[in-house]
Amino acid sequence: MAADRTGGARRRPGRAVASAALGVVLLAGCASMPDSGDLRDVESTPRQDTGVRVFAMPPADGAGPGEIMQGFLEALTSDDPEYDTARKYLTADAARSWRPERSTTVLANGPTIETDCRPGGREETNSVTCLLAGARVATVDAQQAYQPADGTYRKKLHLTKDAKSGQWRIDGLPDGVVMGKSDFQRNYTSVDKYYFASNAAVGAGGQPVAVADPVFVRSKVDPMTQMVRSLLNGPTAWLGPVVRSSFPTGTALQKGASGLAPDDQNKLAVPLNLKASQVAASKCTEMATQVLFTLRNLAPTLESVELRGAGGDRLCELTEERAESTAWHGSAKRPEYLYFLDGKRRVVRMQAGSTGTGSVPVPGPLGEGGRGLQSVAVSRDEHTAAGVGDEGRSLYVTSLASGGALGEPQVTSAGPTPEDRLTTPSWDARGDLWVADRDPNRPRLFVLDQGVGKPEQVAVPDLPGRIEDARVAADGTRIALVVAKDGKQSLFIGRIQRDGGTGQGTSVDGLRSAAPDLEQVSAISWAGDSRLLVVGQEQGGVQQMRYVQVDGSTLDGPAPGALTSVKAIAAAEDERVPLVAYSEDGIVRLPSGAQWQKVDKDGTAPVYPG
Repeated sequence: MAADRTGGARRRPGRAVASAALGVVLLAGCASMPDSGDLRDVESTPRQDTGVRVFAMPPADGAGPGEIMQGFLEALTSDDPEYDTARKYLTADAARSWRPERSTTVLANGPTIETDCRPGGREETNSVTCLLAGARVATVDAQQAYQPADGTYRKKLHLTKDAKSGQWRIDGLPDGVVMGKSDFQRNYTSVDKYYFASNAAVGAGGQPVAVADPVFVRSKVDPMTQMVRSLLNGPTAWLGPVVRSSFPTGTALQKGASGLAPDDQNKLAVPLNLKASQVAASKCTEMATQVLFTLRNLAPTLESVELRGAGGDRLCELTEERAESTAWHGSAKRPEYLYFLDGKRRVVRMQAGSTGTGSVPVPGPLGEGGRGLQSVAVSRDEHTAAGVGDEGRSLYVTSLASGGALGEPQVTSAGPTPEDRLTTPSWDARGDLWVADRDPNRPRLFVLDQGVGKPEQVAVPDLPGRIEDARVAADGTRIALVVAKDGKQSLFIGRIQRDGGTGQGTSVDGLRSAAPDLEQVSAISWAGDSRLLVVGQEQGGVQQMRYVQVDGSTLDGPAPGALTSVKAIAAAEDERVPLVAYSEDGIVRLPSGAQWQKVDKDGTAPVYPG
């Protein structure tokens, strides 16, 4: 109970611009290639201060194959925008054809060079083939999307000695770059770009719902320009089927645009190749909203965005305040209350930002008790609640208003034990309610339109086991599933595809692992637009609590303070709201910069709206 809350929030670095005042570190390829057949590691560059830019040295005159290999690999980890120095280690033809932007392979450590490079070709002294090897951790594709990976990385590189100059150069290599994990963490940062849910709107005015699409960009290589280009290129392949962009097809930055950064008024001008006649005012507002939401990751003080057309004319300008009213944005919605079950199994609530420990029953039948509730979920607008009662058999949905009746259950389970019955329900911003039935004889996932519609069974075609927990993202396009199989509980993220009037029904597709190193995930909660707070164990390890991204990457930064015997957790998309957990001490909370505090020793099942 004495551990501090030490962070874990998404890193939001200050304005990232190239500056002559920044420090510079030069990397020099200085390793030699021993005559023995041992393997040699390419040491990862030590972690540098975020204000330090790292550049590589070109190949030294007369460098041997080992020095060329070492220097090339170190050049891949530098902050050279176009990898010009790395290309100097290649022959002219190889330099022209090599495409480093195709992929980034991340290895647990620096890549290993096979030092006993095999001779090849007719002139054995002028040609060698070397092997790069290592343990894969992840890949970043051409769309800058991260994906965890495992297995062995093995790639051949061919070197040749120029007959005229006598210099060794690489003339055969795969596209993409490769580096160790520490170099990747120094070179790249995770940033959310934003699109709109294809089949979701909120409120009477039909506000579009903003959806985060995390990508990795090189943190010291004009990151704001990189992010605008990535945004204009469209969503990643995984998220693409369920989101839309307001930018017309073919929209791009004007030729030569670079160095995008806010001015001294915290305003950013973005030059596009569009004509004013191509853009309606409402669409332009949505476009600017996408840009502003995206770039606030890199420049938290950004206050407004101006989109300019091909002739330099202003297409539209948008302030931060107007952007928040243009689109529904999960992390901008501060919950009013924290909810949990008290010792009488009633739903109670307390102010989300309260420093006290007092709670009161919610209005309506769920606050009156009598159903032996096991879990609860409250709609995003905090007008409606869903409770699982009767030892997990029944799902009830009712208004959070005085005088209402509980009514009949919306969903029932025939599972033999409470652990084989209904999971904790979950709401999205559309007002739809999600719940899973763990009945071993008939496991199913349901969605209830607006919480009161007929339960629709959701297809999960690639489900590898039984759903133990299901938490839908606020935007209604993604869902986190804890799946049990062979004694393990793993975390997966799925893409929610709605029928859109096609009659195909709702499905969860594209399942991917979000915490591949955790084999016993016991509790989850959404904790931002693209991250979750997870409680789990690695193989042979102890229980831990940490943040993970929906793409499976681990955020660079400390985890929440340690807490033992965690059975449930509650976080909000708004990072200012304290974390809450149900542990051996009952309900406890972790305000920012403070220690875990006891709230209610008899309380269980804490939740924020959603």
